[in-house]
Amino acid sequence: MNINYKKISLIVAFIILCVAIGYGIYVLFFKPAPSTPIAGDAPATSGDSNLPTGGTGSGANIVGSTGGSLPQGTTDTSTPGTNVIVPADTIARGGITQTTKLNTSPSLAPTLSSDGSSVYYYNQNDGKFYRINNNGETSLISNKTFFNVQNVNWAPNKEKAILEYPDGANILYNFKTQKQVTLPKHWESFDFSPQSNQIVAKSMGINAENKWLITANEDGSKAQAIEHLGNEGDRVYSSWSPNNLSIALFTESLDFNRQKLYFVGQNHENFKATTIEGRGIDFKWTPSGERLLYSVYNNNIDLKPELWIVNAKGDGIGSNRQRLNLQTWAKKCVVPSQDSIYCAVPKSLPEGAGVFSELAQESTDNLYKINLTNGSRQLIAVPDGEYNISNIIISDNEKYLYFTDNQTSNIHKLQLK
Repeated sequence: MNINYKKISLIVAFIILCVAIGYGIYVLFFKPAPSTPIAGDAPATSGDSNLPTGGTGSGANIVGSTGGSLPQGTTDTSTPGTNVIVPADTIARGGITQTTKLNTSPSLAPTLSSDGSSVYYYNQNDGKFYRINNNGETSLISNKTFFNVQNVNWAPNKEKAILEYPDGANILYNFKTQKQVTLPKHWESFDFSPQSNQIVAKSMGINAENKWLITANEDGSKAQAIEHLGNEGDRVYSSWSPNNLSIALFTESLDFNRQKLYFVGQNHENFKATTIEGRGIDFKWTPSGERLLYSVYNNNIDLKPELWIVNAKGDGIGSNRQRLNLQTWAKKCVVPSQDSIYCAVPKSLPEGAGVFSELAQESTDNLYKINLTNGSRQLIAVPDGEYNISNIIISDNEKYLYFTDNQTSNIHKLQLK
């Protein structure tokens, strides 16, 4: 009997093909889907009565008016399973503090007004000077328009200011009399005397022989050469002390991490010098002129600015020098009284920020208060927005703190008490 193997192979192949097609139809249409856990869920365990814990999100942001942060509070996750919004405090008590924007125009040179509670500022959009109060209400302090002012130097009495322009032009404007006086173009780095009737400046002639530290009446009359600057003008800082004893500061290098700081008087007084622990000095006087708050950087702190305070009057110059253990610039501070300082302190600073301050232009700040009696420091407020703070102003009753946000040049306020 002959067996037809070819026919048998075709029959077997046909059967296998039918089985394969049948199984495919079963898988596609009839087989139940497996139970797959959702990403982030915890596997179930015997007797587990808790809801599954949340997994890691994909980085989505909450969009708000403050660039991704909650404008009026923060999330409290201290208790498992909770997501409670904690409102920002209306008064600064060391936590997240409600911060109010007072204007929407870019502002220049805000200063405490003569009434001790509102703020004067220059509006860069329309070229006018305004007063703004803690409710954001504005009023003109002069009808005159000053276009493209680059810098404003206010007199202590706030009745007048020296306005500097990009082309080198300088004018003194009296807001009380509404009159102005033109000052020489080659004068720069102005500061007023405590009585607001004289100025100190650097007269920068074309040649080194014609560069001097000078004093003059507020209108530029009766100018007197005080110290020859030569080629050292960048190491001289015009600053008339509140006690009327010195009119400028001068630095001299000792080594990379130290400098000598000299105090320049009007009558060639031989004041003592003091040593400062770094370079890049930035400074502010206490109201009496007896002490000097300053910041410097050095290698030991990764070239970041650090705050110090030192006695700066007469035979006491250089004594009672204290490191305040805060890394920020003196220009981000205000000294409203003999006993206290308020400072904006960056949450973090990159290495080299003292040398190149632009490295910190994206940093955000917290607010600290330093007690000058015992040297203690206290975090007083975490503003409820991402602010790079400058131009801090404290009202006379220390109820309000005003500041400029460097990102927008808008003026903001928060309540201290």
